[in-house]
Amino acid sequence: MKIKEMIRPLEEMAPTSLQETYDNSGLLIGSPDDDIHGVLISLDLTEIVIEEAIKKNCNLIITHHPIIFSGMKRINGKNATERIVSNSIKNNIAVYAIHTNLDNVDTGINKILCDKLGLKNCRILAPKKDLLRKLVTFCPVDHADKVRQALFDAGAGSIGNYDNCSFNTAGTGSFKGSSNSNPFAGEKGKQHFENEIRIETIYPVYREEIVVQALLKVHPYEEVAYDLFKLENKFNRTGAGMIGELQEKTTEINFLKFVKTVTGTGLIRHSRFTGNPIHKVAVCGGSGSFLIRDAMSAGADIFITGDVKYHDFFEAENKMLIADIGHFESEQFAKELIYNVLKKNFPTFAVLISENNTNSVNYL
Repeated sequence: MKIKEMIRPLEEMAPTSLQETYDNSGLLIGSPDDDIHGVLISLDLTEIVIEEAIKKNCNLIITHHPIIFSGMKRINGKNATERIVSNSIKNNIAVYAIHTNLDNVDTGINKILCDKLGLKNCRILAPKKDLLRKLVTFCPVDHADKVRQALFDAGAGSIGNYDNCSFNTAGTGSFKGSSNSNPFAGEKGKQHFENEIRIETIYPVYREEIVVQALLKVHPYEEVAYDLFKLENKFNRTGAGMIGELQEKTTEINFLKFVKTVTGTGLIRHSRFTGNPIHKVAVCGGSGSFLIRDAMSAGADIFITGDVKYHDFFEAENKMLIADIGHFESEQFAKELIYNVLKKNFPTFAVLISENNTNSVNYL
């Protein structure tokens, strides 16, 4: 098994192009063509995790948080990061990180946290813009079904809870092939009119190359006519945070106790109780205080995240409960998520979840 084969389903779920500009997701150590014989999954990469990988004969470690986050000028072993990188290289252990790109998809970190909390009707809290494109193409009527299906199979045509979406208009196309042409219909050097279908569909920008190649592969024309348009619409399948609903309303204190049980956190720091029941729940794994206003605008009764600063709690204005459950605790299920994706695609391969708790925060 090559590294590039192992990470393919992860990048199909959470393309690296969706990571934030400050992030460093992807293959950090190793070559995509390196052979692997075992995978170890951890939230963080620590020296103990490296030792565990060596002991369990795993030569690929997949983490949520990147060990190399900012530029490294030296690898002299003077700090933990340098020692970890050095030991990884010495022991031929590749390292792959899937960080904010996993945060930003509707099947990622926030979705599994919502699932653990039993939330329904979940959607992205703050959808991203400038990620949608529209493709318009023209093909003979008899080939329209085949072309449409190829586009859908390549990842085009999804809108919210619907897929295989397109708009189709019948019309007449005209063309005249040169002496060097090999026309599918008509004769070279003669004007030809063909009954065609104009097919319009949308796709996320990170699927563009795949979608266009699928079109070119199945379209019958020698020269395929197609247009690509940038859309201003928000893409509701990618973005920060997530919001959902409880099956039944509950009290603030009872819900916080439930959250504490589910996440196993040592404590929950929270804003003043509002006295309102909890029904709509917004979450953001990791440091999510930048979404407090978005959660309030979405009508959330509570916003669950980590790393909330003292003054951030004031932003709730006693209209919404803010709960800081801890950074690690809010993202810990990333290990399970990554494991499930890999085992679904490679059921017989050695994929393990680290037994080490890498949480750097302890509670007295």
